Amino acid sequence: MRADGPLRWLFLDFDSYFAAVEQQEHPRWRGRPVVVVPLENTAATGAIAASYEAKALGVRRGMMLDEIRRVCPGVHVSPARHEIYVAWHHRLVGEIERHAPIDLIHSIDELSIRLGRSQRRPDAAIALARGMKSGIARNVGACLTCSIGIAPSRLLAKLAAEMDKPDGLRVLAARDLPERIAHLPLEDIPGISSGVSRRLARAGVRGVPGLWKLAPRQARAIWGSVTGERFIRALHGEDADPPPPGPPKSFGHGRVLDPASRAPANAWPVACALLLKAAARLRRAEMAAGGLSLAVRWLRSPEGPCRAGRDPRMPGADDAGWRVRFSASTDSFVFLRHLERLWAQCERAARRRRDPRLRNVHVHLHHLQPQGARQLDLFAGTELKWRERERLWAEIDRLNRRFGARAVEPAGLKHLDLKYLGAKIAFGRIPQEGDF
Repeated sequence: MRADGPLRWLFLDFDSYFAAVEQQEHPRWRGRPVVVVPLENTAATGAIAASYEAKALGVRRGMMLDEIRRVCPGVHVSPARHEIYVAWHHRLVGEIERHAPIDLIHSIDELSIRLGRSQRRPDAAIALARGMKSGIARNVGACLTCSIGIAPSRLLAKLAAEMDKPDGLRVLAARDLPERIAHLPLEDIPGISSGVSRRLARAGVRGVPGLWKLAPRQARAIWGSVTGERFIRALHGEDADPPPPGPPKSFGHGRVLDPASRAPANAWPVACALLLKAAARLRRAEMAAGGLSLAVRWLRSPEGPCRAGRDPRMPGADDAGWRVRFSASTDSFVFLRHLERLWAQCERAARRRRDPRLRNVHVHLHHLQPQGARQLDLFAGTELKWRERERLWAEIDRLNRRFGARAVEPAGLKHLDLKYLGAKIAFGRIPQEGDF
């Protein structure tokens, strides 16, 4: 397989985005260490972002706040303000689109651009990238720097951006491969997760030179899917983009709980609020859900404290989860009724623990299908006015989009702190109007 082709892709990655926005909004914080945390007024929280000044002093994402203060006593700590980050995101996107059309927004701080024919020469692509950088500094904010990679494939362009941070600009041309990336650990290559790395090690591949030598059919076998073949072709510079993402498989939200909400009785309204947010997104997508799952993490496992920075999706002694299936619906009353049953199981599990406090809670609606294509329950008519209730929730959604995300909600949730329940940024999803 031959390393191939002209420069086709530009990948832009904003540097320490959340912390950079805070520095842009607070001039006295510029050039100083800054961390962003999900909760304020508690040491039992970890950094979700750190400025490069903080990283230089040893602060890393996921580090707990008390440890951050030990290694970096002068750090400025900001509670996350996701509505502000989304507003700056849209300003940045507007500026970038003045220079070139965006092909795909990958997350709140990453996007890619397919270069036009006149932009594929190295000098033209570099001029475009420098124009974007100067335009952002001049028209949006000088603190909002970005690293840009340019390469024949989107995978290589993303890798190039990550190789030169912060405020970098790197070109990976076909003639440079694989020498320019041969020194990198496998885990530094986008798309090589820890699980894939273990599969590669079992196949005798422990570095980029060995990865480069894989044939596409070998990669397909190691990955267990066509993803491996596309990955190897993209690594060699082919324009082997994966197909566009399909419809969502679930809608969900999760939260790290503040100290006042860690008892199961106090966490219950938080779980309800998260479920209502997920249900509103479900209806906006014109989908119905036939399943609900509840997952929690206890503050302490039987063996000791919960490990900081561990992936909340990975099961362990400090995790528990429950799920239920039902006839597909869009009715939040139906969802809340099923959540109540799952929560009763959570409370029974809590009573069996020495420390019943919860660290976080996650709620997901799944088994999705389009509203117009769902198979209704033969006995649905026995439940009084179910169609009217679904129309009621559609109208509530309309009012919340017009007047604010919490304009209409159950009275039992009104006491919850608005900042705490503000839209969480899933890095791969930009909230839409009405999420806040």
